[in-house]
Amino acid sequence: MKYENYTRPSVDDLFAGKVSKYSLAIAIAKRAREITEDMQADKGKVCDKPVLVAVDEFKDHKYTILEPDIDD
Repeated sequence: MKYENYTRPSVDDLFAGKVSKYSLAIAIAKRAREITEDMQADKGKVCDKPVLVAVDEFKDHKYTILEPDIDD
């Protein structure tokens, strides 16, 4: 996937209403940071942006977001 051809996924597709938007943003940011650190350690050059890779990984359900149950 190249950045020029990237289509933005729906937020509903990413979390289907079971996690908050805040949790989704934090999870994607943390995963993007891990991807960046891995690229720097391997000294590899990747054509995709780390945030876009992270979004695709969550969209493809490679990772899930766990939130604690809060009883009101």
